[in-house]
Formats: sequence, structure tokens, C-alpha cells
Amino acid sequence: METLETLKTTLNAMRPQMIELERVLSSIPAIAPESGGDGESKKCAALEKWLCEAGFEKSQMQHFDAPDKRVSSGVRPNVVLTIPGKSDEYAIWVMAHMDVVPPGDLKLWKSDPFMVQYDEKSDKLIGRGVEDNQQGLVSGVFAALSLLKNNITPEHTVKLLFMADEEFGSEYGIKFLLRKHPELFNNHDLILIPDGGDEKGETIEVAEKNILWLRVHTIGQQSHGSMPNKGKNAHLAACDLALRLNDLENFFNEKDDLFNPNYSTFQPTKKESNVETVNIIPGDDVFYMDCRILPRYSLDMVRAEVNKRVAEVESKYGVKIEISEPQAQQSPATPVSAPVVKKLAAALKKAHGIEARPIGIGGGTVGAELRCCGFNAAIWSTMDEVCHQPNEYCYVRNIIADAETLCAMFIEN
Repeated sequence: METLETLKTTLNAMRPQMIELERVLSSIPAIAPESGGDGESKKCAALEKWLCEAGFEKSQMQHFDAPDKRVSSGVRPNVVLTIPGKSDEYAIWVMAHMDVVPPGDLKLWKSDPFMVQYDEKSDKLIGRGVEDNQQGLVSGVFAALSLLKNNITPEHTVKLLFMADEEFGSEYGIKFLLRKHPELFNNHDLILIPDGGDEKGETIEVAEKNILWLRVHTIGQQSHGSMPNKGKNAHLAACDLALRLNDLENFFNEKDDLFNPNYSTFQPTKKESNVETVNIIPGDDVFYMDCRILPRYSLDMVRAEVNKRVAEVESKYGVKIEISEPQAQQSPATPVSAPVVKKLAAALKKAHGIEARPIGIGGGTVGAELRCCGFNAAIWSTMDEVCHQPNEYCYVRNIIADAETLCAMFIEN
């Protein structure tokens, strides 16, 4: 405990540097080209410069850049910072992404989203990216830096991964690394992703619901509103199908208290415009479903039942229905007995007296990509989860607390 207390003292003394690093990172909008941005290269260069000035060696950093002609640098950077440990039997990974989402409606912000404000009274940092995912990135950096400042070698090699492209599907980030550089990871590695959590830091996400987004295109026959008998009402058929698909919640009806809500959800969401005036029977209609499905049900099981209900509606209304999938993702769970879960729980207990508990979530993280490739991953952090919101914020005390937990893991045999 004496070593951990020394590291805690160091971390608390580095509060001003944490705030400064957050300011540096947010000042360079690392926005994906899909949102009109230029990617992460400039932000990554600023981060590397800061790390070298803080005391890390350039030789400790290795690039695994994904080519992308849409950005000015031509690449989306992925960087691994390695802190050698006493043992290289396995590595402890802390993975954070550098990209951020656009600020959205600027009128909803109380300050410039890319000029971080610090409210000393509340201990809040406010700005785009300060929580998602710079809080986790900064916690990892300062946990490693506290070891460096105290000349402490971690028990096992520590690897900090700064990823690209998490906000738009990770094709140039973790998916690229798993596809092109699978040798980076070992099945025995402990993989932590500080990109989700709760305000107490007591939940460890070990599973994600399977995600299926459906685009439902119904093709009927347009007619006058007073003569529906001469048409085939695509909107009416689509409404019927939306209710039948929503009813899948009663068909795939098992419960799992690891998740909240503890059941599979099948919700109609987006609706595209069809006709211009009230007195037209629409011959074309498009709506979307957002389905979050317990891992015990495969997507193929869901697809089979969706197709059955589509056929029933087609037969009833004489329409044609085309289904496409803007997103489909399924992954196994990380066992609650996995070493990464047990060691993280032990570190939380040692650093803060927290009794951790495993949970599942309905959202998606890069953990799913790792789990699909056979790597156990745990998603955890201490945060209010205000990502993507106007006036996004994080608490500096949470950066410190999470860095203390990481230190507890780094020095434990």
C-alpha cells in the first residue's frame, strides 16, 4: 500500500498538468471526415509532443496508421505507448480514442466547445471531448507518468493505445488493428477501455447487447386519398409492420438482469418523409428500427422472425418490402471470471474500497470488436456519461481516481 499511496500523492500533485493536457487535446478538433473533419493526425501530433516533454521517450511510441485519402495527412493514426514491465508474460492495455463528435448546435453551449473551461468550485472541465474519451486517455497517461516520476517499473508491461475512428465505426481504428496487426494482442492480455461507466466507478461492463438497425422500405401504389381502393397504402402497411416488429419484444422475451433494461428491445425510430399532401395515399414509405438484443439470441434468429413477419404484411397489403441493415453487430460476453475483470475489481477495492459489479449495456463499444476476435475486454470509468451532449464535462477528481485505480493494477503482481 505504501507504493500506491506514493503514486496517489504524485497524481494529486499533477492536477494542473491534467487540466492542461485536456485543454491541449480539446483545442484540436479531431473530427471524422464523415462529419466534415480532418481526422486525428494534428491532435495525435500534439499528444506525442506533450508526452515527450513530460518525460516519455519517442522510441516508446509506435505508429500503426490506417491509410485514408479523405484527410489531409492521408492517414488515421493509431499509436501505442509502451512502458516495459518486470514481466512481459502479458500486457495491461488501456485503450482510448482520440476522435470526437462535432459540437452540434453551438447555441446550446455556454462556452466555446474547443476551448476547455475549468470551474474550480465544481471541479468540472467543460468542452467537447473532455469526457469522451479524453478523460480515459488522460487517466492512462498520468497513471503511467506517475510510475515514471517515481522510477517505478510496473509488474507487467503497460501499453497505452490511442485510437482513431471510434465515433464512426472504428474501421480506421481497432478494426484496422485487429485486421492488419493482430500480433499486437495476446489472449492473456488484460484489456481495459475507459470509455463508459458510472458516477461511482463501480460497474465493469462485460457484455453488450447485439445491435441490429433495420431500414424498412415499403413499396405500394400511390393513389388519391379518397380512393384507397385504387392504391396500396405503403404507409399503412409499414405501420402494421412496425407494430409487428415492436412485438418481437414479446417473442424474444427472456430476461437478463446483467442489463438495464433487462430485456431485448425492438423500437421503431426514424421515419423518412413520404408524400407532400394529406390527400395522397403513399406508394412508398421508409422507416427504421433500432433493435438491442440480449446476447442469447443470435442476429440470424432475429432475422428469421423479421422475415416471417415481413412476408405476412406483404401478403396482407399486396406490397413489396425491402429490408437493409445500416448496422449489425454481435459479440460474446467477457466472462465475469476473466482475469481482467477480477484484477480490475481488486484494484478498485485496493485503491478506493469499491465493491465492483459486472454489467451489460445496450450501447456499443470497441470492446465488442475485441471480444469477437477472442480477446476479453472490460469497459470501465468513473463518469456521469454526458458524452455527445452540449456542455460536455468531466470532473478532474474522476481523472485522478481512475488513474489511481490503474496504478493499483500496474503495480500488482
